[in-house]
Amino acid sequence: MSSIFEITHKDAAGRIGKLKTPHGTVETPTVMPVINPNLQVIKPSEMRDFGAQMLITNSYIISRRDKLREKALKDGLHSLLDFDGPIMTDSGSFQLSVYGDIEITNEQIIEFQKTIGSDVGVPLDIPTPPDVPRSRAESELETTIERLIEARGMVNDEMLLAGPVQGSTYTDLREKCASTISEHKFDVYPIGAVVPLMESYRYAELVDVIVASKKGLDPTVPVHLFGAGHPMMFALAVALGCDLFDSAAYALYAKDRRYITSKGTYHIDNLSYLPCSCPICVSHTAEEVKKADNCSDLLARHNLYVTFEEIRLIKQSIKEGNLLELVELRCRSHPRMLEALKRMYSYSDWIEKYDPASKSTFFYCGPESSQRPEVLRFSKRLERFTIKGTAVIRPFSMRAYPESDNDIIFKAPFGSFPAELSEVYPFNAEVIEDTDIESLGKALENTIRLIELNPDAEFTFIKGKELEHPLFEKLEMIADVKE
Repeated sequence: MSSIFEITHKDAAGRIGKLKTPHGTVETPTVMPVINPNLQVIKPSEMRDFGAQMLITNSYIISRRDKLREKALKDGLHSLLDFDGPIMTDSGSFQLSVYGDIEITNEQIIEFQKTIGSDVGVPLDIPTPPDVPRSRAESELETTIERLIEARGMVNDEMLLAGPVQGSTYTDLREKCASTISEHKFDVYPIGAVVPLMESYRYAELVDVIVASKKGLDPTVPVHLFGAGHPMMFALAVALGCDLFDSAAYALYAKDRRYITSKGTYHIDNLSYLPCSCPICVSHTAEEVKKADNCSDLLARHNLYVTFEEIRLIKQSIKEGNLLELVELRCRSHPRMLEALKRMYSYSDWIEKYDPASKSTFFYCGPESSQRPEVLRFSKRLERFTIKGTAVIRPFSMRAYPESDNDIIFKAPFGSFPAELSEVYPFNAEVIEDTDIESLGKALENTIRLIELNPDAEFTFIKGKELEHPLFEKLEMIADVKE
């Protein structure tokens, strides 16, 4: 149980929470804009105007620049950045991954972060990239864990300490790392070294890494997905239990004249219209932005507005209980994201443990919806239905039905359930009548099991025009089927 993180609302494995820091409480999920202390595209003091509650910067860069280091040591990190809210500091691990070596030790960077007043410090972990030999991943993970334990012994004051989860693309190493460092009670758990997966659109593997890491962690602790800054994938990551993100994308994309949306990215030179209603887009035309001397600044501001708009939508979706509908919508914006959606639902049994048992109306969004945790939960609970005597199973669209002891409705993707429950969640689901084969298959599978669980009942199945599926032959063997 985390003493600094309170979960207030849940949906899927996602949640809204309150993270307590020395400089105030942050509502999650949220994004921490990355501040380069050498090059501030947007001033930290302006960040609250976009919706930022918390920032992240690089303590290694600050420590290596005389002017920055002296001011930070003298006046503190918050004075240096001119921001009075919580600030997280990275340790230089990114530079380590790029250059192979840096001129600082784990002990030195932890002491520096403490001295300058960081709200959340990060040890000098080793961000092992994807696809390396297992021997390297194991060796670097061992070093990372040693450094994390060393840092934990050094931090006993009010600074929160992050415990990064590493292990490359080896899911067993990710889970082992998470489980091992959990014993040392870190405050925040970043999932590290995933930027290469996102840059190469390997989102399905990103899902594997997140789930493996989460399985090794206490479900009540805050989790940070390092380097995740594009709003297209926020909903997916939140649904898997990530609470914090950090984004330099708003500035890096702007530098390359790229315009971020929740569905993907445009190059500004290819836009004739600005498909957004943020203050930048309503006060400029696409041509004006293209030709502006401060084009990068305008794009960076737009990118930040869109980033936090998506975060607010995600939180509203959690409160309303329809986060998974948003995830399915976002994951149809790119084929690799759709692969990630399918991979996420391969973990529905894990998600179902955290998904609330009652929430808003289930909206069927496509074949993948048949794999949602709500459908899995119904499958697990079929043995709760006791049916005796005669039973007629009719399509949900059929209003009149033959008289029998039991009136049962067939509704994909769930299957068959007593008509008395038709207005109860999740059976009040909004679904299509022209059923997808995946949804129909799941419904027939559950219906067959329901019949088999009640061998003394006499079932009549009223066949709808949409019922054409290989499983239908098996149904005909155990029930009286009528047109």
